[in-house]
Amino acid sequence: MLINISNLKKGIYIKIKNNYYKVIEFLHVKPGKGNAFVRTKIKNLKNGNIITNNFSSGSKIKKIEIESKYYTYLYNKNNNFFFINKQNYNQIVLSKNFIGKNNVSFLKENDNVIINFIKDQPLSLKINKYVFLKVKNTKYINNKNYKQSILETGIIIYTPLFIKKGDIIKINTKTKKYIERINRD
Repeated sequence: MLINISNLKKGIYIKIKNNYYKVIEFLHVKPGKGNAFVRTKIKNLKNGNIITNNFSSGSKIKKIEIESKYYTYLYNKNNNFFFINKQNYNQIVLSKNFIGKNNVSFLKENDNVIINFIKDQPLSLKINKYVFLKVKNTKYINNKNYKQSILETGIIIYTPLFIKKGDIIKINTKTKKYIERINRD
């Protein structure tokens, strides 16, 4: 459905040149000279990048409907990842490329994710901002403050020196940074 740019609102989804975006911010601008326009910050639903875009006043843009559904990660096999919707027991298989290298490194069985759909076609997958993972092993490096920790999903991150094998730690999935130790054995 095409909408006038003056009807743009925060939180709606739009399509620009075969890419899908969520409107994060918008501002109607009327400069002293020239035509009015709408300045927006929009988030790409595929890669999460936020960009600024200006639209001429009076132009039209395609508004889309996105459906978000909760799924639980089951397992992976041959770069295919299997998820189940626990409300209706529908299963979906997504490729490693679709999920993204960063997201894959934090997925563990029984984790909940959100999958966005357009007309029953998966568009993007969103993992939690924070995950809790077990430390499989640690390795000292030439650093006085940190060491490498290998986590249960195989990802390697830098952690404080007091972290040891078996600890459960909280990690920010966007920055890949250690936040805190959860258990203190």
